[in-house]
Amino acid sequence: MKNGIKFNDTYPDITVSDQYYERALAVQKPITQTLAKGPGQFTKGIAPKYLDRGKGSHVWDVDGNEYLDFNAAIGPISLGYCYPVVDDAIRQQLTKGITFSLMHPLEVELAELIREVIPNAEAVKISKTGADVCSAAIRVARAFTGRDKVFCCGYHGWHDWYIGVTSRNAGIPEAIQDMTYTFEYNDMDSIRAALDDTVAALILEPFIFEAPKPGFLEELAEACRQNGTLLIFDEMWTGFRIALGGAQEYFNVKPDLAVYSKACANGMPIALLTGRTDVMELFDYEVFSYTTFGGEALSLAACMATIQELRDKNVPAYLNEKGGMLKDGYNQLATDLGMAHLTKCIGYNCRSMVTFAPEAGNGLELKTLMQQEMIKRGILWAGFHNMCFSHSEEDISYALSAYRDVLPIVKEAIESGNVKMYLEGDVLEAVFRKTSNYNIKPKVTA
Repeated sequence: MKNGIKFNDTYPDITVSDQYYERALAVQKPITQTLAKGPGQFTKGIAPKYLDRGKGSHVWDVDGNEYLDFNAAIGPISLGYCYPVVDDAIRQQLTKGITFSLMHPLEVELAELIREVIPNAEAVKISKTGADVCSAAIRVARAFTGRDKVFCCGYHGWHDWYIGVTSRNAGIPEAIQDMTYTFEYNDMDSIRAALDDTVAALILEPFIFEAPKPGFLEELAEACRQNGTLLIFDEMWTGFRIALGGAQEYFNVKPDLAVYSKACANGMPIALLTGRTDVMELFDYEVFSYTTFGGEALSLAACMATIQELRDKNVPAYLNEKGGMLKDGYNQLATDLGMAHLTKCIGYNCRSMVTFAPEAGNGLELKTLMQQEMIKRGILWAGFHNMCFSHSEEDISYALSAYRDVLPIVKEAIESGNVKMYLEGDVLEAVFRKTSNYNIKPKVTA
């Protein structure tokens, strides 16, 4: 009998997942196309490795086990798996074709729709992935300003200009690494001290989980304006979730450029760059950034259907309400169990994260324990609550009942001083993300 969304007696049988994994080891390098979906982020021996299908807020692995999913495909599922309105739009376009030899009218119609909902969208560029549009934004900012250096905060994809500042920088020439600098979120003083006439662009996620200090984003925009530096919002996570027009609408701060992808097409591959006309027009003749599949019509149709549904159903308000029930419910449970000093759910309601205090012990071990016990109870858990429109009150109530059952186990493990003793599989691997070792001050050269 397959495990389901219930308090199962055993951990799920993942025999078929493991068989696919062994086959993959022989032919794939790396084993996963997306780091956050890979086996290092899901405890080996307990968690499934391959999913077969999804519907609404639920997914089924290749062994037939069912789970409540709070990962949302690492962000793109904003409405739900197999959401009828979006799937119908894809099917209708599929009868006409996918990719063509000339431009498609949906490119124009989507750009017009984007201009309606995103405040800074005087002009729109369409591409396929978040990394593509991040890099296009940096390139056009350098061209517009005539400067080279970039300040960044957050995660901005795999391309050379950014990944050189992380530990995974093999293959990136040192000269490229030396043109990008990182800064700490909410540290306006260090940014002001470092901005000079060599900085082309400052790019950041408007928030990750920490909220901006009052006035931080406004001061950032003004400092960039005065310095002649272009401000870029990376809205991969905030776009269409915190508000329809993203963080720039929510905080009423308009960046020069902004990039979007994850939530705008409910899982189909598309990315958007929006911004000032005088900057974006450099793409016409001076800055080269093109891709064969930028006008792929299935994704364009899905994107239009998704955004219209997000707007018509006021989905950001729904995500805020239901996500708040889950986040606040978790924190209340932690308080009731005398664990508020050990664990807390943080972030905005549309996307929150379970955290453990340093005094609780090894964070990865605790996350592993929480994950294995949530999976046993039919929840595909990776520490986040990436909310989608298909998450129901029933889903949230069930998730809170699972937390109510699991948190005492975590508390017992912490008090034992040996969390590893409670683990059935391997400890999760750390996900790289540049959150420390800030290098906003350029190197001193002799």
